[in-house]
Amino acid sequence: MAEPRLAAGIWVSAYLTRLRLADIPAYVLAHGDDTAGAVLVKCARLDGSALLYAREWDFQTDRRAWRLAADGPEGEVDEAIRRQRGVDPDLWVIEIESRDGRTLLDEPGLS
Repeated sequence: MAEPRLAAGIWVSAYLTRLRLADIPAYVLAHGDDTAGAVLVKCARLDGSALLYAREWDFQTDRRAWRLAADGPEGEVDEAIRRQRGVDPDLWVIEIESRDGRTLLDEPGLS
């Protein structure tokens, strides 16, 4: 049986709360569709580099999992986000600032 899918706006709100409680600065760069918008998470490492995470279906586990979509200079990651937003205007983009790349995406309830 497929796992129930949480509305994007609710998931983003919960994620931002978890980040705030962990003292990780976070910003909504693009507000997507509240119900069904996909979410990208950009992690700016504050050294000119960034990570970009996206969720995709994992056929082996039959679950939606976070995967590293880009890792490199922040300008290149921003360009990847611009391209994705050009294809999917309902896309959410969350930016966090974490020197060590901590995103909390691997924690229970966020995967």
